[in-house]
Formats: sequence, structure tokens, C-alpha cells
Amino acid sequence: MIGKLSGRIDYRAGDHVLIDVRGVGYMVYCSDRTLAGLPGAGEVVALYTDLLVREDNLQLFGFTSLVEKEWHRLLMSVQGIGAKASLAILGALGADGVSRAIALGDVTAIKAAKGVGPKTAQRVVIELKDKAPGVMAMGTGSVAEAMGEVPASDDFDVIETPKRKISAPNASAQAEALSALGNLGYSPSDAAGAVAEAAGVEPDADVSTLIRSALKLLAPKS
Repeated sequence: MIGKLSGRIDYRAGDHVLIDVRGVGYMVYCSDRTLAGLPGAGEVVALYTDLLVREDNLQLFGFTSLVEKEWHRLLMSVQGIGAKASLAILGALGADGVSRAIALGDVTAIKAAKGVGPKTAQRVVIELKDKAPGVMAMGTGSVAEAMGEVPASDDFDVIETPKRKISAPNASAQAEALSALGNLGYSPSDAAGAVAEAAGVEPDADVSTLIRSALKLLAPKS
């Protein structure tokens, strides 16, 4: 399976880009949010990818982080969520937003995505709530940092197994806060919900701040 692509963008379309890797063009479908963050035609880009195999079609989907890719995989496992709906959810909320919404059981946030109804959104939250702690603990492996700086030459590769590395400013803080709360005896789901809520209030909070805020949220209400 193709796990990562690095090359030059040949052209951009409404829902995909064509990436030239050593003369071979790969059509990669992305969420609106991911597409908006990509450079223009002729520029270097690197994306984690997931290959969807159907009887009559092969489709590559591209992601800027491992968390985004993992949520796509998990969202697709929910009945009623196909590739289009998954990208719509990721496009509307972003990977961190999906983590936060599912950890907090926020059905309203999920159903805000185009084409996702209330019943499907509820199913997403119910089925994936227990997955949120593990995904949040991954952080967000950036393609550029995980594989090193993308080369400026035409020496690009199709990589099968990318490394994981934290890159987003708050991702490692959330992962460390989750670990600390787990060591204190809190359940993964409770810890994930508290950290997600705390991170939503203070997106740039450091580890100590997140832990303190999460502990306040987890404290028994008098």
C-alpha cells in the first residue's frame, strides 16, 4: 500500500491534486481544509496517503498528518460514512476538531459536515468515542518533519511506511497530558474528554496548563 507521496503538484482541482512523482502522476483526493493548505501548481508537496480499493476503481486520499489519516480510516469504518463523508467531516472540523468532537461526544459538531445527518453523526460519536484517546495520543505527525525536509530536486519517492513524529504546536502537549492523567488513574475516555475540552479553550496551552485545566474538569462536582 502507498503510505506517502512526495513530488510536485502538476495541477489542482476542486477535490484533488495531481502529484508528479518521477514522471508518474498520482491523483490524490483531499479534504477542503487540506487542499486549502497545499501550495500551488509546480510546488513541492508531501502527503500521507491511504489507498481505497474497489472492484472498478482505485482511489488515493491524501493527508497532512497521521492523525488526519487515522481519523479517515476510523470514520470510514462507521456504517453510513464513505470516503466523501469522511473528507467532509475532516474538512469541516480538521483532525484536532474531530478528536475533540468525538472525545466530548459532540454530535452537533459532526453533523455540521456536509452530507452527514444527525443519526449518522450520533453513530460516529458512539462507535468511535473509545478510539479518541489513542488517536489523540498519536499527536499529529507532519509529513515534512516525519520524513525530513522535502527535497527541492526531482528526486522524489513513493514511501510505504512513514515514521511518526509530533509536529503540531499543541499535539505533543495533549499526548503528554493524556499520559499523565492515565498515570493518575483516570480512564482513557475521561482523560481524553477533559484534555479535549481544555485544549478547545486554550489551543496553545502547554503540558502543565492542560493537566491543571483537565484536572479541574475531572474534579468531583460539589
